[in-house]
Amino acid sequence: MLSEIQRQISDLIAENQKGSTALYECEKALAEAEYELDLTESKAFIKHEGTVADRTALSRLSAAPMRLERDLRKAELNRVRVKIKSIETALMAMGTQIKLMQSEMKL
Repeated sequence: MLSEIQRQISDLIAENQKGSTALYECEKALAEAEYELDLTESKAFIKHEGTVADRTALSRLSAAPMRLERDLRKAELNRVRVKIKSIETALMAMGTQIKLMQSEMKL
């Protein structure tokens, strides 16, 4: 039982180490999506004519696909953060289990 928990901890640690790379990749993708959104929206605003409200609405409409892309990248980033947090929580729980098992063995 103890060796099984140690193996699980080892697996969780390996998975958690992948998390920092995944987190970086998601942050990078989000930054690129935000850049594309800002660029598209700004270009569309400059291109359109009319009142500021009209130009703003048209530029937001033109950039809608980029906004969706940005929102999807945010969702991916949040998912990675939640997964990292759940791995950390599982590691703490496993550590507690090992300590309890060790104290029971001493009795």
